[in-house]
Amino acid sequence: MVARVATAVFQGIEVVDVDVQVQVSSGLPSFTVVGLPDKAVAESRERVRGALTALGLALPPKRIVVNLAPADLLKEGSHFDLPIAMALLTAIGVLPTEEVGGLLALGELALDGRLTAVTGVLPAAIHASAKEMGLVCPADQGGEAAWAAGIDVLAPGSLLALVNHMKGTQVLSPPKPKAESGQKGSLPDLIDVKGQETAKRALEIAAAGGHNLLMIGPPGSGKSMLAKRLAGLLPPLSPAEALEVSMIHSVAGTLPDGGILRHRPFREPHHSASLASLAGGGIRVKPGEISLAHLGVLFLDELPEFHRAALEALRQPLENGSIAIARANSHVRYPARVQLVAAMNPCRCGHLDDPAQACSRAPRCAADYQTKISGPLYDRIDLVVEVPAVSAADLSLPPPTEDSATVAARVAAARKAQGARFEGLGQPLRCNAEMEGKLLDRIAAPDVAGAALLQEAASRLNLSARGYHRVLKVARTLADLNGSDSVGRLHIAEALSYRRLAPAA
Repeated sequence: MVARVATAVFQGIEVVDVDVQVQVSSGLPSFTVVGLPDKAVAESRERVRGALTALGLALPPKRIVVNLAPADLLKEGSHFDLPIAMALLTAIGVLPTEEVGGLLALGELALDGRLTAVTGVLPAAIHASAKEMGLVCPADQGGEAAWAAGIDVLAPGSLLALVNHMKGTQVLSPPKPKAESGQKGSLPDLIDVKGQETAKRALEIAAAGGHNLLMIGPPGSGKSMLAKRLAGLLPPLSPAEALEVSMIHSVAGTLPDGGILRHRPFREPHHSASLASLAGGGIRVKPGEISLAHLGVLFLDELPEFHRAALEALRQPLENGSIAIARANSHVRYPARVQLVAAMNPCRCGHLDDPAQACSRAPRCAADYQTKISGPLYDRIDLVVEVPAVSAADLSLPPPTEDSATVAARVAAARKAQGARFEGLGQPLRCNAEMEGKLLDRIAAPDVAGAALLQEAASRLNLSARGYHRVLKVARTLADLNGSDSVGRLHIAEALSYRRLAPAA
């Protein structure tokens, strides 16, 4: 007899079916796992043996073969423990065959029989729902799996609880959908920032249109403080977006509290981050920071201090909204539609414009420092703003009257106008930063005066085609913030004021 239980492997956030087959036959006692398992899967034999011992069961003195089909697909991860144990219990007659049919199982077993958390539960649940199957997962992740529509979820805390449920001596309650804890009001507030009105305006524009932003200023001017307040200006994730973002974090194993995300991600990797940690990779091709920031913010502080190769790896995803990771044994694509916010000093010492503190190597010091960022990466940044040092007079002023909630309301109105416009045109876009081609020409075409200004500026500044189009996108966002149906000369002028060309080497 061959017992079967369904499970899955993950290629990016895509789910691939795996059939766990267990055969118990006469022969020398052995326990073999075949089907291209990695080290974690091969070690499942001892975890399953220990879990069965905790149930008071012993493996029969027979030849046990576990086949993970398809056999030519690499199997990675500890989530194969539970389906192997379920198939083995079915093969020896402990579990009825009809109870395990139609279930997709994943979970790691402790030696005492408890089920511990694994990665990929949410995409597996959505996949099982599409195939009209049920799901078995650890209790800690039942609230995550319950978000998949139309699916029966079993979330036992241990293998014993699962066996008792299937034998009818215990009933497992279905888990309830669970979301991350915390409220948007707990985020840092813009009212804490004194001065820096130009930078605040750029931050609002970036939030309203999903534009990339670079802030340049001396140490202590508030660049990081401003960037961290962007999260409080962005609209919350829609239900569809929350599932999309949460699937990536589920595969990465970074979902908080065993539930899905409600707020847009804000990722801020250290400047020592490697290429693989930013773009994704490793032996199991995990998502990198740029994918973990999907539909949210990727904040890169001290931008020129990042490794050049890591920064250049961001160019393709910033343009396409996804990143392809090619390795000898795999080719994986992750979503990476992010809003890049970066901060940097004007030079290595940071005091280029301060006569009292500027180094003797200025302005060459600034040129060498800023040219660490390539021209193509500069070209993908929509808004570049100077953040000057805050004076003592500014710090002594009373708090600003505009808080994050006030600015967020204007951002939400602009985003709502963009969403209605895209929906009316049948375009599945979220914000102005995603517009391309004919759609951009149709939506963001300026009036006669604006077109003349843009044409003249493009010629004098030698704007690239990408730079030209990004000015149009920012101008369209400015018009949305002003409640204007058309893009005028003033919108083009302000958008051009934020455009910065790459410094000459």
